[in-house]
Amino acid sequence: MKFGGTSLEDGEAFERVAHIVASNPDKNLVVVVSAMSGVTDALISSFQRAAKGETSEALQTLDYHFERHLKAAGISGTSAIERMRAVIEQSRREIIELLHDVCANRRTTPEGQDAMVSQGERLSANLLTIVLNGNGVQAAYADARRCILTNSDHGNAKPLIDETGRQTRAELRPLLQTKRLPVLGGFIAATKDCVTTTLGRGSSDYSATLISAALGAREIQIWTDVDGVMSADPCLVKSARTVSQLSYQEAAELARLGARVLHSKMIEPVIQQKIPIRILNSHAPRHSGTVICEGAQTTSSAVKAIAHKTNLTRIEITSTPSFVANGFLRAIRSIFDRHHTEMGIVSRSVVGVSLACAEDGAVPSLIQDLQRVGSVETMGQRAIVSCVGEGLQSEDHSRTLRRKLWEIEPTLTWHSSSDLNLISTVDADSVGPIVNRVHQALLSEPPA
Repeated sequence: MKFGGTSLEDGEAFERVAHIVASNPDKNLVVVVSAMSGVTDALISSFQRAAKGETSEALQTLDYHFERHLKAAGISGTSAIERMRAVIEQSRREIIELLHDVCANRRTTPEGQDAMVSQGERLSANLLTIVLNGNGVQAAYADARRCILTNSDHGNAKPLIDETGRQTRAELRPLLQTKRLPVLGGFIAATKDCVTTTLGRGSSDYSATLISAALGAREIQIWTDVDGVMSADPCLVKSARTVSQLSYQEAAELARLGARVLHSKMIEPVIQQKIPIRILNSHAPRHSGTVICEGAQTTSSAVKAIAHKTNLTRIEITSTPSFVANGFLRAIRSIFDRHHTEMGIVSRSVVGVSLACAEDGAVPSLIQDLQRVGSVETMGQRAIVSCVGEGLQSEDHSRTLRRKLWEIEPTLTWHSSSDLNLISTVDADSVGPIVNRVHQALLSEPPA
């Protein structure tokens, strides 16, 4: 069971989560948690302030969040407060040391930032352990850094799968065998040399599936603040509804293309063992949510959901047909990796490729390197809208859908970057109206 930051925002939320865990009929559980909402950003901000020499101010900005944890523990009584106070004091000592180091050097480091932000998940996991104990659950804090081992790519570390499996089983099985429920922080890990790393922002879901795969779990539950994976972003489309089932491939595609409740790496660890993933709402625990599994049911529509990404730059790269056929994409991917930038393929042709990437400070230097592999044209303030579903594997369904999409908006061009999607690049300002029109035309009726 994994609970995100929006499920852990205050004492009442921690009590709600404790009730969900305690009422689960299967007592052979492992729980993974994110940091309390807002804590990771506060830790990063504090770290950056210390690099400017503002050490005392940097620490003071965290006092509010320490107090939030203490107040949340208070719901479970005086003993819980004292236990949490001890955890916070240990965290504070470690943070002070990190802030002094970064202040002395007047610069942040990826290693230091990983150590800093790990405090959020560690505080949250300790707090939930205390609250669970207060609700009669025999829970035990487990340090995720002793379970998930990675390379030393700080900020976006890659798990060492075999080592992670062995370590996770060694750490968690003894707890499970003695009927204690392990509670771990997501997102955090360590190198073989015990140096703290992180798996990338929003990767607690990934932690949960890595741990589930290592233990051979029967099911993974991802608890969030919506009723599962929605047919479109409910912030844009008021009529969006829960998609009851997705295949692993559909879920991975939606995650890659911008679905908010899915992490892009979370599917891969569990495919081989066919462990189902259930997306549930901690604010409405009786809702059935979305099940992600092998061979999910098909629907009357070729499309299961519509995803979108904003704040993108579109990059068109053209070269010779011979280079495009041999080594072109590999060279481009290497450049994106070097700049630590996610590469999204919108379409391909015999003379080039159309890409989308986050519109940030890395783009100018990225473009400069890409010009070595071909002619480059860019367009900023773009977004992508994607229709996703296994039904698109049928040529008839794909052709019918393209015709419908053309009728909705004749000015748009739709491409496939896989046999599970149709993608169009649009002006960032037009995302809302386009997603609404596409949803209305394709998904306004419940699936058969």
